[in-house]
Amino acid sequence: MYSKLPTYRYTKTLNFLKEMLPPPATILDLGVRNPFSEIMENEGYTVFNTNGEDFDMVPEIVKEYKVDAVTSFEVFEHLIAPFNILREIECDKLITTVPLKLWFASAYRSKTDMWDRHYHEFEDWQFDWLLEKSGWDKKQSEKWISPTKQIGIRPILRRFTPRYYAVYAEKSVK
Repeated sequence: MYSKLPTYRYTKTLNFLKEMLPPPATILDLGVRNPFSEIMENEGYTVFNTNGEDFDMVPEIVKEYKVDAVTSFEVFEHLIAPFNILREIECDKLITTVPLKLWFASAYRSKTDMWDRHYHEFEDWQFDWLLEKSGWDKKQSEKWISPTKQIGIRPILRRFTPRYYAVYAEKSVK
């Protein structure tokens, strides 16, 4: 079952998470339960997931959880207005990853799943600004590539062009 997991990305994400928020900790991971939820639990985290709610319509769902941190791994790019849910988060730590806009590829859009689409693919400065405008101070960030074993120009470019942007942020003190 797990042979097709993006192990490179998961390893990078887990290492970033553990550096920013060592286990044990209680996390609200935005999105439905997924293989990475289990990986986090195996590392000593207590993980709550949301249940498939449309965060554009009910951003206040995050207020139902009392946790040490909120994580969001490749979720904000699917939202029309990620600002709203970012403003609703009440805990003071956020660990998130988003895909970076690639100059050589269009934004992702599934041909078979009408919900599996990227409304946003960010440049790092755009995501930093979104965080700042929604009440977060970026404390640390990291970028990483998304290598693939496919053949072609785009797969070659993916070997050295950063695809993912990870950010650890804390609530701004106003």
